[in-house]
Amino acid sequence: MQIKTRTQANTVIIELAGEIDLDSSPEVRKTILNETQRKHPRLIIDLTGVSYMDSSGIATLVEGLQYANQYQGQFLIAGIGPGVREVFELSRLDKVFKIYENINQALEQIA
Repeated sequence: MQIKTRTQANTVIIELAGEIDLDSSPEVRKTILNETQRKHPRLIIDLTGVSYMDSSGIATLVEGLQYANQYQGQFLIAGIGPGVREVFELSRLDKVFKIYENINQALEQIA
């Protein structure tokens, strides 16, 4: 699991790569919660490099969304592949999250 955080256009982008599972989700959770505690107006979680995500990864993203919603921050998801998209669709979270095909599309929506 790799995590990179960068800022672009007043937006924090958290790039994740690898597998998000029970072993790696605590590190992802720590990163997301650190950024939401700073109350950034916009966070984009870039899942382009994520090959697998289990329910612990989904729970981590839901928690991040809840924290961002508490301060009216935007919490967007970008770049989910077919396998990860299926997890979102099966859990019906594709209706809860704002999901974009790629990071550029997400940035255009908030510009």
